Amino acid sequence: MSEQIPIKILPSEAKKNRNKTQRVHIQPAEEHGADYHPDRSQIYVRAVKGSLETFRRFFGFFFLALFAAIPWIQYNGQQAILFDIPEQRFNLFAITLWPQDLTVLAYVFIVAAFALFFVTTFAGRVWCGFMCPQTTWVYMFIWCEQKIEGAANKRQKLDQRKMDFDKFWRKTAKHTAWLVISLLTGLTFVGYFTPIGQLYIDFFTFEVGFWAGFTVLFFTFCTYGNAGWMREIMCIHMCPYARFQSAMFDKDTFTVAYDAKRGEGRGPRSRKATQEQLKAKALGDCIDCNLCVQVCPTGIDIRNGLQYECINCGACVDACNGVMDKMGYAKGLISFTSEHELNGGTTKIIRPKLVGYAVVLLIMTGLLIADFMSRKPLEVDIIRDRNTLYRENNEGLIENVYTLKILNKSQTTQTYQITVKGLENPVFIGAQNVTVAGGEVYSLPISVAVDAYSLTEAITPMSFYVSTTQTDGTVVDLTQESKFIYR
Repeated sequence: MSEQIPIKILPSEAKKNRNKTQRVHIQPAEEHGADYHPDRSQIYVRAVKGSLETFRRFFGFFFLALFAAIPWIQYNGQQAILFDIPEQRFNLFAITLWPQDLTVLAYVFIVAAFALFFVTTFAGRVWCGFMCPQTTWVYMFIWCEQKIEGAANKRQKLDQRKMDFDKFWRKTAKHTAWLVISLLTGLTFVGYFTPIGQLYIDFFTFEVGFWAGFTVLFFTFCTYGNAGWMREIMCIHMCPYARFQSAMFDKDTFTVAYDAKRGEGRGPRSRKATQEQLKAKALGDCIDCNLCVQVCPTGIDIRNGLQYECINCGACVDACNGVMDKMGYAKGLISFTSEHELNGGTTKIIRPKLVGYAVVLLIMTGLLIADFMSRKPLEVDIIRDRNTLYRENNEGLIENVYTLKILNKSQTTQTYQITVKGLENPVFIGAQNVTVAGGEVYSLPISVAVDAYSLTEAITPMSFYVSTTQTDGTVVDLTQESKFIYR
């Protein structure tokens, strides 16, 4: 319990004024009377340049390009990655996952969860700041705003003035760009669940099916609303990660933090001011320019301490470092650091919590790999005839009827050989060699007959052995247990 970060209670004035330089109410309260309570105010995010911003843009662009390109990749003449829900199968290049492979999906989610826990314990909410789709799309929409409506101060003035032709065309162009991006996002997302090439053709020729078309429009609306209008509301009020993240933090977690010992007290000063003059005025390195607030996508003041609204995007770090450069001060007034470093200590990288997450992550990753390695591209299900337990055929043999369902979980056509084991001189009635296309299920009705004198029990254990030789010479086989009933 001693490793928990103490809660810092902010004065009401700090909460009230922390983002006053960035938030603007479009309609003043005076116009509506004293009882007017404005809804969410608008945040005008100021552009920032710096190493973290460059890295974040590259990172976001890379994964955005990956998201857009993956559905178009072809493998063996078909879409390489396709989550075909109606057919209940997921194609991942040469691997096809079926409902029977639910453990693989469970392992994937568990590995992802512990990877998130590990990264959060080590570096805070870097997922939110650098990889979260919400953050990526919000910054993409803000980029459109900057290109069409101008910088943050110009966007403020544009929203405050009355509608004219210039404002009309800029607003129209901005929302059109947002809708185009949202539509492409919706089409790409649905393209993971239905062949994307045909989806584009059907959608733009108005021949798309109801559910595919509805899903595209639904995700278009969600993207437009989340990234264009809700923005920080998603991060602050709707995302559960912001609420439980503090359970993974400790005093050695790297988070975006302000060095209050170095920065306080705040205040403007001349660049030529000497250290003696600054000490006389009790001024620290913070010049109170508020740039760290103006570039924050959630509108917080990082100087108020660790806050759950902070997404660790590092925009305030770049903004502050730029100011420190201009003032001739050392960088790092705002930086990725730990509470121990802020208090003059050193950060412990190797610690029990982090090691625990790493060990569990390695174990679950190992189990996921083992599950994949032991997975056979063949599934056999045996269904006995429920109408007749057994019958005596014209040759005086006792006959049992079965239906074999052979699932080819590979992507290529395979020919399977079927034999019976566990019975004395069984007679196989039906095809013993069947060809099944990749990703298909083949139902094979068969009968097995045995001389009654060789049966010593009413129920005799037996099995069906199904095998195939793949193109690379690998033999894939499976033995499925069953029973032969007599009397």
